[in-house]
Order: sequence, then C-alpha cells, then structure tokens
Amino acid sequence: MKRPTIHDVAAAAGVSRGTVSRLLNGDKYVSPAARVAIERAISETGYVVNRVARSLVTQRTGSVVMVLSEPHEKLFEDPNYSTMIRVAIRMLAERDMSLVMMLAGDEGDRERVVRYVRGGHADGVLLVSTHAGDPLVGLLGSGGPPAVSCGAVIGQEHVIPYAAADERLGARQMTEYFVRQGRRRIAMITGPMDTPGGIQRLEGFAEVLGRKASRRLIAHGDWTQASGERAMAELLERSPDLDAVFVASDLMAAGALAALRAAGRRVPDDVAVGGFDDSAVAVSTHPPLTTIRQPLAEMAQETMRLLFALLDGAGHVDPVVLPTELVVRESG
Repeated sequence: MKRPTIHDVAAAAGVSRGTVSRLLNGDKYVSPAARVAIERAISETGYVVNRVARSLVTQRTGSVVMVLSEPHEKLFEDPNYSTMIRVAIRMLAERDMSLVMMLAGDEGDRERVVRYVRGGHADGVLLVSTHAGDPLVGLLGSGGPPAVSCGAVIGQEHVIPYAAADERLGARQMTEYFVRQGRRRIAMITGPMDTPGGIQRLEGFAEVLGRKASRRLIAHGDWTQASGERAMAELLERSPDLDAVFVASDLMAAGALAALRAAGRRVPDDVAVGGFDDSAVAVSTHPPLTTIRQPLAEMAQETMRLLFALLDGAGHVDPVVLPTELVVRESG
C-alpha cells in the first residue's frame, strides 16, 4: 500500500497542505475547527509524521539526551535513576519527544556524548549525577543546546539551571532525630565529596553536631551498596562504641546494615541506622530503614519543566530547591 502523505491528510481534512504543515510543526495559529479536522484525517489515513523532514523545517530533533555521569553498573543498581528516567519519558511523550540515554562514566563515554550533542542530534541535555570538575560540562560548550541538571553541578550553579532536594535540611533532620533519641556517638557515611549530595549532607550533619562531628566518626562512600558496607566496617574498627550512623543514601545504608550484622551489632538496639532517599531500597532492608524522603519524582518533573522553558525560548530560569521529610521506620 502507498504510504499516506501530507497531501492525503489535507484532502481528507478539507484544508490546505500549508495548514496541515503548520499544525504538524507546532504553529499555535491554527483554528480549532481546522485542528480537529486535521487530527481526524491523520487518524483516518494512518499518516505518520516524517521526523527527518520535519526536523529540516523546525531545526528540532524531537529528542532530549539524558547524560548520567556514572559507571554503567550504577544505572542498574541505584533505583533513583529509574525514577528520573520514567518521569522524563512521560513528560517528553506529552510533547511527542523522545529520550536518549547516554552514560559518561569515563573519558571515552564523554567524548561520545560530546560528539552526539555537538552533532545536532538533541534539542536539550539533561545532566544527572554530574561531579565537580567534570570536563563534560566544559566540552558541551555554551553554543550547544540548552542544558539543565537534576541536582546542582558544583561550581556551575549559576550557569546550569537545576532542580534539587534541600540536602542540608535532610541531613539536619536525620541528625537532630538521632540526638533526640539520645544517641551519643553518631557517625556518618557520606557520598562522593565531589557531588552536592556528598558535600551538603555532610555539612548538615556537622551543623547539628558541631565539634562532636569528629573525623573518626566520618567515612566516605561512592553511592554503591558495597561502599556502604566497607565504610561501616571502617567506622566500627575506628569507633566501636558508636551508637548511630547517618548514611547518605539508602543503597549505602543497605550495605551498612550488612556490615553491622556481620559484626554482631543489633539494629536499632546497639546502632541506629538512617538513610537518605526513601527509595524502594528503604522498605526492602531488614529492618526497614528510617530515612530522609527526597521528592525524586518532583525533582525530575521540575528539572524537565526548566528544560521545556528553555526550549520554548526562556532566556533565564531560576533553580528549584524542594524540601525533604524524615520518615521513621524500624532501623532507628
């Protein structure tokens, strides 16, 4: 069968080919009656938009590239990323746009991302888990498509718009909770110290404890479960009398629980454990995690809203910071 064309749609709708073209290219100045007739004709004829041809006219590709600056395995281990991907796909679909997922965990990956973006294959860039000093930010350059970030990019907060949770607030909420519970030797496992979550959650922890936040009670992880287990073992060796630990992500907290079990420590009787995220991990651990709920779906929505505003011609958008919430379960 012959593939239906824009001429077939125009004939079926009783309008000009130019009117159909304007509607398909997003022109707002098409009458409601013509819009209804064209949409009905598209359905009846089975017409499918030729994206290549449309992109030549609109100078748009109809896609956004999400760049995750982490090794490949973290995409599948951390449930937070699936939430961001799901929200982005849904919101882009409402605009008849597609999501392209790219990883930038090493130099070779970054080069491929830059070639792709500079080659004009994406209308916008969504950065996820970008570390301080990541050369990708500079390589993308100011002449490329608009970029936004889910979470601030350290050192680029006034350059790249972002939506984020209030990291310090969440850390203060958890630490203050442990203090109210009467815990006296409160430790922390941080995230990577070249990320906002790593830096700001540690700052919130230290703001509450002051001088009690000694280096002996702080260990560092990389957001993975294995790193949480290693850091917890390190803390127990340094400070065997610790009675609480704030872990900067639920996934690392799951690792910390494993280390505590291996050491024969009861949770929460001997050591209280608190996480951060309120991801699916928090309710699958034993015991379920007391944690900080950061509104991941809302963060993803706000990040996409910022990107859409830039794509629609906004010259400037302000960052969005969302509040966190303490969720008390059985681990602390």
